[in-house]
Amino acid sequence: MKIGYPCINRSIGCSSGRTFRLSSYSDERLEETVRENLRCLDEILRFNLKECILFFRIGSGLVPFASHPVCTAPWEETFAKTLQEIGRFVREHEMRISMHPDQFVVINAKDPGIIERSVAELRYHAALLDAIHLDETAKIQIHVGGVYGDPESAMKRFCTEYSRLDESILRRLVVENDDSRYTLADCLRIHEEIGIPVLFDVFHHTVNPSGAGVAEAVELAGATWQPRDGTPMIDYSTPMPGGRKGRHAESLDNADFERFLTETAPSDMDIMLEIKDKEKSALAAVGIARRDGRFLLPRER
Repeated sequence: MKIGYPCINRSIGCSSGRTFRLSSYSDERLEETVRENLRCLDEILRFNLKECILFFRIGSGLVPFASHPVCTAPWEETFAKTLQEIGRFVREHEMRISMHPDQFVVINAKDPGIIERSVAELRYHAALLDAIHLDETAKIQIHVGGVYGDPESAMKRFCTEYSRLDESILRRLVVENDDSRYTLADCLRIHEEIGIPVLFDVFHHTVNPSGAGVAEAVELAGATWQPRDGTPMIDYSTPMPGGRKGRHAESLDNADFERFLTETAPSDMDIMLEIKDKEKSALAAVGIARRDGRFLLPRER
């Protein structure tokens, strides 16, 4: 079991997702920005290793505008050595990396233009993970997408468009239940049709359930992962106390997290904490998970 958090470390004081306005794009500006983003990513990963946080979600903005036609900089070549060094660090310390494209990635859209842009964005994510030299356990998670008044047709369209994707994308893609449209049961049906692994989101299941309890849901989703996919990944959070439906908590609910670990034993999983205070909650979760036999500590090197 590895514990992680997404995209931003608030303790370090740098960002691996720095960007700039599209109107001010130049290859030089892009390379300058990516260089700083990679420097910060390296710093975040070293912080995480020191704190036994072995799971991290890289933000989509590591290479700004990478899927946009304006991007002409050969970033994969320019930063090949740096990306390889990051990959070597990740592999050496048995860390895990994932990515989660923004909500505009919708492969079941009715508009061909949206599909085209979505596929371009997925190609960028896959190319980045390939450039870091990570195997297919480094996953890209997406949602099913829109409903368009006909969820059955929308799910079929997802399956059809999925089958047309590049192999470089297919080997990494996983689908996640969401908080209002597609439940875990819907994602499991899609898995039965096309074989895509299902990433279980605990919080989304809480607000958009489909019958199974959390422990059963973890088992059902976990069974969709093949050995080549690595340990099943899940997203974990709790609701914001007194907040609107669907809003994530600001910090880890220690008691709930302890109950979750107890309830889901012995199922193995890598846990991404989608909680507002990022590494602060990850540190608390690691402290709790140390008492769990599934938890993985970094090896001495």
